[in-house]
Amino acid sequence: MGMTASVIDPPARPTAPIAEPAPARRRRDWLRAGTYAALLVGTAVLYLWGLDQNGYANSFYSAAAQAGSQDWVAWFFGSSDAGNSITVDKPPASLWLMGLSVRIFGLSSWSILVPQALLGVGSVAVLYASVRRTVLRGWPALERVAPRSDPARFAHWTALAAGAALALTPVATLMFRFNNPDALLVFLLTLSSYFTLRATENGSRRWLLAAGVAIGFGFLTKMLQAFLILPILVLVYIVATKATWKRKLVDLLIAFAAVVVSSGWYVAVVELTPASLRPYIGGSQNNSILELIIGYNGLGRITGDEVGSVGGGNQAGPGTGTGGLLRMFTDVSGGMVSWLIPAALVLGIVALVLLGRRLKGMEDDRAAGYRLLRGGVALWLGWLVITAAVFSFMSGIYHDYYTVALAPAIGGTLALGGGVVWAHRQGWVARIALAAAAIGSAIWAVVLLQQAGGLYAMLGWGVLAVGLVAGAALVLAHRLPRILASAALVAALAAGLAGPTAYSIQTAATAHTGSIVTAGPVTSSGGGFGGGRGGMGQGGPGGTSQQAPGGQGGPGGTGNLPQGGFPGTSNSGQTTGTSQQAPTGQDGMSTGGGMGGLLNGTDASSELVALLSENADGFTWVAATTGSQNAASYQLASGYAVMPIGGFNGSDPSPTLEQFTQYVAEGKIHYYIAGSIGGQQNGGSDAASEIATWVEENFTAQTVGTTTVYDLTESE
Repeated sequence: MGMTASVIDPPARPTAPIAEPAPARRRRDWLRAGTYAALLVGTAVLYLWGLDQNGYANSFYSAAAQAGSQDWVAWFFGSSDAGNSITVDKPPASLWLMGLSVRIFGLSSWSILVPQALLGVGSVAVLYASVRRTVLRGWPALERVAPRSDPARFAHWTALAAGAALALTPVATLMFRFNNPDALLVFLLTLSSYFTLRATENGSRRWLLAAGVAIGFGFLTKMLQAFLILPILVLVYIVATKATWKRKLVDLLIAFAAVVVSSGWYVAVVELTPASLRPYIGGSQNNSILELIIGYNGLGRITGDEVGSVGGGNQAGPGTGTGGLLRMFTDVSGGMVSWLIPAALVLGIVALVLLGRRLKGMEDDRAAGYRLLRGGVALWLGWLVITAAVFSFMSGIYHDYYTVALAPAIGGTLALGGGVVWAHRQGWVARIALAAAAIGSAIWAVVLLQQAGGLYAMLGWGVLAVGLVAGAALVLAHRLPRILASAALVAALAAGLAGPTAYSIQTAATAHTGSIVTAGPVTSSGGGFGGGRGGMGQGGPGGTSQQAPGGQGGPGGTGNLPQGGFPGTSNSGQTTGTSQQAPTGQDGMSTGGGMGGLLNGTDASSELVALLSENADGFTWVAATTGSQNAASYQLASGYAVMPIGGFNGSDPSPTLEQFTQYVAEGKIHYYIAGSIGGQQNGGSDAASEIATWVEENFTAQTVGTTTVYDLTESE
């Protein structure tokens, strides 16, 4: 009994309430407000500073946003082009935001990317609000073990740590400065978690309904990935809400209906709209959004059977990696997301153990506090474990930047779990857990920073020293003066965040374009400059790099951002490659992303842009070419619709040869631009190859710069 009491719930020290002077209270209020503002402003600066160096980032989505700004049908369906030939291979929610921004502010890097950065700031704010409220509402469960702590101050600093951990996770810095759908998905998942925790406080059906709507719109952002956290949201509501089972079941059914309605309305509209009145559904082989949901973007990601992709299983394109238990900790993913995962797991699990009191016979407010704190820790920990497990073992297409979905869960688990454990520091289990988290994070940081080399390696040894000292101090936290114990905790957190901060700064200082982008200075091939694998996306070792707007060279090229050191430092280990000036489109920004083809844009020379612009208003599409990335480059450069034959992979039957010849006969397409991809991909259509052969046999080729072009208005 004595050991249990010391571990779980040590007796409170009798303290007489002390009335705090009003000026002191005001100073504390200003400190809390100021540090919260600093968190949000700092996040905004990190995500917005020099944002235009990314140009159009992923031109696949930028071209769709451009199309949506020109045509409302294209905006609603998420078409790749204003001629509405085919959609992107994702639902359009993220494109709705970017399309509206471009329509209002005009096409530019800022109008494309600022909405993503603001979603990042919003995600940090929502996570802060969620953790802070959980601690405040759950305080009755902690007041006996932390009798001298101010609940408002404790909640604020705990929430601040959660927000900082999210903001400084390198993959978050990458993706909130990029235009893939992941930014909106993370925001909506974080929002749904906040709503769920609000619902658990008093069994609020209204808040649970809001959580269902947020998940539904998450589905309209990245389909079934939004449903990964549904099991833990349901479980948390069941175990953390004080209500009858009947009430809980009804509430969950209503929330499920909200998910179905908020996501299903769009699916129903697409399925019920005649194919002749809407674009082809990119990523499907039968022009069906249901096929896209279940196949290419659904079970296919788990099994590796994404029909129409560039391959199968773990060979489904560059950057997919190899599945396994340690996938989140190895290769590029390790440096992008794993820094604080071990600490979060330790603190989250121990926090649940420390909160594992039987609630029977406990006063209502204290029991409610236990339920809410348990629910909060379980939610963020469950989100982390479930999502990491799916990413680790999925056999289909996997890219390292997917791990941004873990960032809020890491921050929430680390901070809320850590806050609970810190409150119980009079017990030896809590102190051991805190020390283990601090020392373990420091050791893991050394491993990751050594991979980068240079100044990063030096930083690692400093992190290790601080982490070891802080960990040792935390073991003795119950005997140290409060100010020293708190300083040890702050030092441990600072050491844990040092590596991610360095990686995030490097990521923000580096231009990222193309389809496959990575955060930090390490590539999959070991030490080196982050940004892509093997020349894909940002140019990797031995690959082709494309110079970004403003003259910063990409990795593997001749730019001025070195490998193995902080931005602006020299390093002798520069990867060699070919640097290529990006084509410039509107506002002088890059419209390509490295090597032309499947994963990146291509060159759009001034001569070719001038050719495409001639009599452009007389055609639905000024050109057609195989693959969405190639088409996007030409479309962004010229400002006119370019048909992406075969969609992203060039393997969708859109259009068929019969449809294409009809478009040509009707004078809707001016030019055909020879591409570098096509043919059947993992069981996909070979319509693109058939079209290429037909054009070559019936029209005369001409060379514009280095590009082969066919004028489809003049037969041979």
